[in-house]
This record gives sequence, C-alpha cells and structure tokens, in this order.
Amino acid sequence: MAAERDAVRERHPAGATATGRPRGSRLDQPRPPRRRLLPEWDPDAFGRMSERIARFIGTGRFLVWMTVVILVWVVWNVAAPRHLRFDEYPFIFLTLALSLQASYAAPLILLAQNRQDDRDRVNLEQDRKQNERSIADTEYLTREIASLRMGLGEVATRDWIRSELQDLLKELEERQGDGDRQHQERRQGVFPAIPAEHPGGRDMDDR
Repeated sequence: MAAERDAVRERHPAGATATGRPRGSRLDQPRPPRRRLLPEWDPDAFGRMSERIARFIGTGRFLVWMTVVILVWVVWNVAAPRHLRFDEYPFIFLTLALSLQASYAAPLILLAQNRQDDRDRVNLEQDRKQNERSIADTEYLTREIASLRMGLGEVATRDWIRSELQDLLKELEERQGDGDRQHQERRQGVFPAIPAEHPGGRDMDDR
C-alpha cells in the first residue's frame, strides 16, 4: 500500500507543481518559430532585384530589345500565314503586354528610387557627422597652434642668442684690452696715483 501511494504521488504532483507546464514554455529557452500561412520573403533581396530591373529598364539595351520584340511581333502577325498569327491587327495582345510591363515597371522604379533616397539620406548623415568631426579637429589644431605660437614668443630665438653672444664677446674683448693695458703699465713702472691721506686732526678748511 505504501509503495502504491508513493507511485501515485510521483505521477500526480501536489502543490504549485500540480499544474504541469507545457514543453517549450520555459523562460530560459527561446520560443520555437510559429508557422505562417503566408509565404515569407526577404525585403532586402526584393529591393535589390527591383533595383537591378530598374537599372536594366533605364539602359539603351532594354530599349533596343523591346523595339526588336515589337517589330518582330508586328511583322509576324502581319506577314505570317493566317493560321500562324496569334495577335492580328489591331494587336490587342501586344497592347495588353506593353500595359502590363509599364504597370510593373513604374512601381519597381519607384521602389528603387526610394531605396536610393534612403542610401543618400544615410550618406548625407554620415557626411554631416564627418564634417562635424573635421570642424572639431580643425578647431583643436587651431588652438594648439595658437598656444605653440604663444609659447614660442617666450623662447629665445637664434637671432637673440646671437646678439647676446656678440655682446658678451665685446665685453670680454674690452676686459681683455683693459687687462693688457694695465699689465703693460706695470711693466713700464707706471703705477696709479694713490690718494693722500688726510691727517687725523681738524681739517684746515674747517677753520
């Protein structure tokens, strides 16, 4: 009996786990993709295809091929035997085909233009940001150059150092000339006059 009760408890959990969770609803696992009835397509791939078609329509090769097809169509339905003609005059099938081609070409061209406008908008935004960075870099470099010029104004230049050295050389030459002159005077026995000392008493002029 105890074994049967344990088996029943294992099969039917009680408490918060009594309501079993369905598989795939765990929070730590992604949900499986849902099946859709409508077919899926890549909008970017469709846009690229529309751009290719719009570029081909805007070329001279497309105009040449379309002209050749129309001429062959008209000549065949005019000159071919009657039982081989599939679109007799007034060429209603040709008119319908050209109308269908124009009705599809216009939206494809508009889609390609919209994609080109989006790219141009993104490029303009990138150019604007690049211009802002360039302006900021230019202003920074201008401030740095101005600070360097201000710093160079306080630095000794080559001309100033040259003039100072010339002044020092002149002063040294003058001192050397004075020293040589004094040495020659000493050798000749000429001594500078020594001022006479006043007597310790009262000066005669004081009287």
